[in-house]
Amino acid sequence: MTLAVGGGLIVAGAVVALVHAAMSSVQDSIALPPRSESPYSEPYEEEPYEEEPSAIEPDARKDVTITACTRDPQIGWQSAKVKVVNGSSTTASYTIMMEFLDEDGVKVAEGGAGVVDLEPGGSAVKKAQGLGEVPPGTTCRISDVWRTPSD
Repeated sequence: MTLAVGGGLIVAGAVVALVHAAMSSVQDSIALPPRSESPYSEPYEEEPYEEEPSAIEPDARKDVTITACTRDPQIGWQSAKVKVVNGSSTTASYTIMMEFLDEDGVKVAEGGAGVVDLEPGGSAVKKAQGLGEVPPGTTCRISDVWRTPSD
């Protein structure tokens, strides 16, 4: 029995030595290239993003009016109700972005609302919820409107 245990230890030791030698040779073959001498690389400059001219219609802002501007008294978040009337001749979807301004006219929060597949001449009322607490006296202003014709 002692010979079997001793023989097993010799075989195990040989396997460990073989694995160690194999790992050393693999480690040498996948060594990383030397580090660059420069402390940093130049920042990547992205190409400016441009919307397709046919996808967004410039006169969409006149289709949206604010019907209410309120601050929730419990949590202090501002919201606006907006009425959208599709003034185009095709079914369209709208994205409305809002700004919420304090008494000095400084933007204190933003919000948005959307309308999907509004028929020509059709109307919809949506709530644009602001994110974050704002001071009393905050007002609402439409910052951007996108009207995208539905296919």
